[in-house]
Amino acid sequence: MDELIEKSGFEGLSPTEIQEITAEMGHYEDKTAASIEALKIVQKHRRWVSDPCLVAVSELLGISTAQLEGVATFYNLIYRQPVGKTVIHYCNSVTCWMMGAERVREQLCRHLNVKLGEMSADGEYTVLPIVCLGACDHAPVALVGDQLKLDLTDNAVNEILKR
Repeated sequence: MDELIEKSGFEGLSPTEIQEITAEMGHYEDKTAASIEALKIVQKHRRWVSDPCLVAVSELLGISTAQLEGVATFYNLIYRQPVGKTVIHYCNSVTCWMMGAERVREQLCRHLNVKLGEMSADGEYTVLPIVCLGACDHAPVALVGDQLKLDLTDNAVNEILKR
């Protein structure tokens, strides 16, 4: 494995990341089909995908950095800037907006003392908008880490923030 890293120029990735990405590539006839999964692997280990990591993954997959950047920026759950340990996505679709998504955003940002897209000073939180979480019948909603929070009221947001 160390020889692979030295010969390949994948030094932006850890041996564990390379191993996991290589294993994921084995599931596909065309290794470039593992692009999203490869980016998710890097993000799992680092919380975001830096430029050097993007370059290393593109070399490992055998695609251009521009192609991989297109994939990374298309999917809004791949982070190209540092984020907090917990990312809170508030839904800003039309239904959630009508039901108070802006109030939820304001409350989250005010309580965490962050602007939209910024990481809190303690590195714990980042608040980001997301187009739709698919729970319009329970608007407004938010994804806190990997937990979907439904029917958000001021009290429900306060409960989320207490934890």
